[in-house]
Amino acid sequence: MASNPPKIKTSIATNQSVICRLKNLKNAFEAKYGESPLFYTCAPGRVNLIGEHIDYCGYSVLPMAIEQNILAAVSVNNSGMIQLANINPQYKDYKVSCSEDIAINKDDPKWYYYFLCGVKGIQEKFGIPRLAGMSCVVDGSIPPSSGLSSSSALVCCAGLLTMEANQKSLSKVALAEICAKCERYIGTEGGGMDQSISFLAEKGTAKLIEFHPLRATDVKLPEGAVFVISNCCKEMNKAASSHYNIRVVECRIATKMLAHHRGLDPSKVSKLSQVQTELNASLEEMLAMVEEVFHPEPYTREEICKLLSITSEKFSTEVLSANTQQETHFKLYQRSKHVYGEAARVMSFKSVCDSEPVDAIRLLGDLMNQSHVSCRDLYECSCPELDQLVDICLKSGAVGSRLTGAGWGGCAVSMVPSKKMESFLKAVRDAYYTPDPRRAAMEKQSLFVSKPAGGAALFLED
Repeated sequence: MASNPPKIKTSIATNQSVICRLKNLKNAFEAKYGESPLFYTCAPGRVNLIGEHIDYCGYSVLPMAIEQNILAAVSVNNSGMIQLANINPQYKDYKVSCSEDIAINKDDPKWYYYFLCGVKGIQEKFGIPRLAGMSCVVDGSIPPSSGLSSSSALVCCAGLLTMEANQKSLSKVALAEICAKCERYIGTEGGGMDQSISFLAEKGTAKLIEFHPLRATDVKLPEGAVFVISNCCKEMNKAASSHYNIRVVECRIATKMLAHHRGLDPSKVSKLSQVQTELNASLEEMLAMVEEVFHPEPYTREEICKLLSITSEKFSTEVLSANTQQETHFKLYQRSKHVYGEAARVMSFKSVCDSEPVDAIRLLGDLMNQSHVSCRDLYECSCPELDQLVDICLKSGAVGSRLTGAGWGGCAVSMVPSKKMESFLKAVRDAYYTPDPRRAAMEKQSLFVSKPAGGAALFLED
């Protein structure tokens, strides 16, 4: 898989919804720039079925791409400018000189800064001193700030089109790794799941995504059930808040504390998976170690520095991130217990899918429910709206339901027996969306059945 570049040069005739959007995109492009696009790129969003907040700890995750995606129409020119426009009028135009150093404002995460993350990532990978001039129009069908990876899909789409516009070539794996790294320009310390599934996805199958080295394995989902995505209609922008990066930092601190406790060099490890690898321990043994080493009460900066024998200054510069400098208390027991438990659930989920027992749907549902409880109680990345929605989904016929994505808003994913799908959709609509006018107005794009979609692609203009 790593040897095949994702330059899927095909005719534009794909499915009907994409055909319609590409026609609209072409018309908008011609109206905006007075010329036709040279090519188009697309990158899908994703739903993570299980494995939340563990990719940046080095553990495997189990997502699938969704049909909602980011599309971009592109022309290449000698203007010396990168011009960006969006079909959605709420997203303002932007342009930047190809001869300037691309500046990305972490404190103001506008849509075009995510786009420029992808551009900058390709420029730095190839050491391109002056990028080709580009005119682009973007269209997205992924609900923003919903936990379905709209921002990462935009970064991936931009990385792919920048590579093509500058006549470069990379493997899918290399593109995924570059886009995961360059999204950090916007301030999000992600682990790479979103970019990996966006490039490595294949239609009809979920994927087990493993890291170090990055690879993707097909996971056949059981017949007789569908996955339904439901948006709680509370938005959460990872880059605009410190919730997400605080969790990354807490896991980093827990890593160093566990390493120190077992006689390892804390400066040599930064991810919880590395401690397990160094100790050659099982996930069950790591969970037992968490119980042994950590107290449930939050740790103070002073306590951590004393236990690790480091100064407060070193703690600030080498452990904390830019937007977590103000934090004074860290829940190390809860965060590490979630990570090791969730990593075990991912492997159990894949094992059930592989072995296809008669009660597979029930077993997978149980794992999803355990995941949500852990996200809610140990990782504290849920919110009242998500908890209410998950509860409604379970009462409406789902065998399993959990938050998906970073949390603190966004979507739940539910596993629903196929024969109950219609009654489930009606029950959730009636209980969660219809009573609230704002949610009711968003219901059409907020509640839908999802099938595993294909990965990022490039279409040449006919």
